[in-house]
Amino acid sequence: MFTNPYGWLFFASMILTVIYAGIWHRRISVFFTLIFVLIPICNFSYYLGSIARDVRTAISAIQLSNMGGCFLTPVILLAILDMCHIRLKWWTHLALMIISSLIFFSSFTIGVFPIYYSDYSFIRESGKYVLYRTYGPMHTVYLLMIVTYFLISLCVMLYCYFKKPDVSNLILKLLFLPEAVCFAGFFASRFSGKDLELTPLTYCLAQVVYLIIAQRVSLYMIDDTAVDSLLFNGTTGFISFDFRENYLGSNERAKKIFPELREIKVDTDIAYEQRLRESALKWIRSFEDNRSNNQFHYEHDGRIYLVTVSYLFGGRHRRGYQLVLTDDTEDQKYISLLGDFNAKLEKEVAEKTERIEDMHDRLILGMAAMVDGRDNSTGGHIRRTSEVVRMLVAEIGEVQGLKLSDKFCRNLIKAAPMHDLGKIAVDDTILRKPGKFTPEEFEVMKKHAAEGARIVHEILVGTDDADFHRLAENVAHYHHERWDGSGYPEGLKGEQIPLEARIMAIADVYDALVSKRVYKESMSFEKADAIIMEGMGRHFDKQLEPCYVKARPHLEAYYQGLDAS
Repeated sequence: MFTNPYGWLFFASMILTVIYAGIWHRRISVFFTLIFVLIPICNFSYYLGSIARDVRTAISAIQLSNMGGCFLTPVILLAILDMCHIRLKWWTHLALMIISSLIFFSSFTIGVFPIYYSDYSFIRESGKYVLYRTYGPMHTVYLLMIVTYFLISLCVMLYCYFKKPDVSNLILKLLFLPEAVCFAGFFASRFSGKDLELTPLTYCLAQVVYLIIAQRVSLYMIDDTAVDSLLFNGTTGFISFDFRENYLGSNERAKKIFPELREIKVDTDIAYEQRLRESALKWIRSFEDNRSNNQFHYEHDGRIYLVTVSYLFGGRHRRGYQLVLTDDTEDQKYISLLGDFNAKLEKEVAEKTERIEDMHDRLILGMAAMVDGRDNSTGGHIRRTSEVVRMLVAEIGEVQGLKLSDKFCRNLIKAAPMHDLGKIAVDDTILRKPGKFTPEEFEVMKKHAAEGARIVHEILVGTDDADFHRLAENVAHYHHERWDGSGYPEGLKGEQIPLEARIMAIADVYDALVSKRVYKESMSFEKADAIIMEGMGRHFDKQLEPCYVKARPHLEAYYQGLDAS
């Protein structure tokens, strides 16, 4: 055997196949494996043909070598398509194999029908036996198939070279090399006229190139190399379970995090292991209840691990569950530190905001007090009306049909002192007049409502609290409007008047009635109450009557307390 060059080539192809088996990775295309299986068979056929001493052995060698042309060629084409990320339908693979099988089995008609060889003879020349043959129609089909597959492969590689950036140009060049060498060697042997077969040598050269490709191609499988890197580095744990919640296996890192995995037997139900039942089983069932619940944290030996639950796939089918464990300790410490910092920052911002708001409120109250001091009242009107508003809104929550938010109530109490800011623009001779206003003077006095709304707007412009801004303007603008439309400045009627202004109107009038002014004495609670009740549905919103009635004892107690002091 080793004195025969074809024997050496067969032996070399076997050694190269063994090397391939040593570097084989499950993610290497199955077509590469078929190439390394078929080439030694084809090379053995050439060795068998070289030592043939009878026609039957020579024909058997030819039939065996046809495997190279009939099956190896389409397998190489499929390998190229796979490397170029071009996926064919299953029936396309089947069709290629059927065509190759028909041509291959036609070679078994040699000596029976003139389909593959129309004629042949076995002659001894110069001490060797040579088979002479005349090719039949199926052999022509065989040659056309080889040429067709080569041209398709060439077109695919050229297309990917210029149009597919996700395919390595280096791999394309390496794929082209054995394809071109084998094609050239095959036809050189057929048409050279010399008794020498170059095909076995080209097959061995092709194997060398395919070994390089097989070793290189795994680097381009990003998903797979990422997983391999995680497993090799040992920083990520993996645990797998089937759908019956049986343990399938885990890597070394996972066993360090869950030491009981070293003792548990594969295919054991994890419900029988307490620690896994309280952790892994709980996570899996939470994930099944809601797929968005796929991340959990687990503490072990002072470390915090992020556990991600997902489905375990076998091919394209779900086969169970997989838990991926990554060390999240540093991130959790950072998040905790960031949370503490944010909480402290929020507290400081809240404190500073509160101080600014307090200064703002004091400024507004100072302006209101200044206006109050210029008025012809005995003073304290803004403070008293704020308290009356507070008592009224406290009772509104009990009134059916009126639902006030806590924010609305706070804003209204805070805005109450601003309702008469517009009086700052009224001349003292009118504002401080002890008697009744003339019609002309009253027209001037009525302007304080619209002017108050303008002043409030200017004070609060740019504030972040748009709700308070709107409410404070409404209180200043519309607190003299009446339910029947006879008020001012715009003669609004009914629910056209904002609720905050309707509440403010009751507080403003009530204080004016029961308080002493320079031009009048304070009115008794009974008489003031009669006036307020008489105005319900005419001056005031009838819907607010129940809250006023409930607040009345508190109002009287408040004003009695002021008189006593």
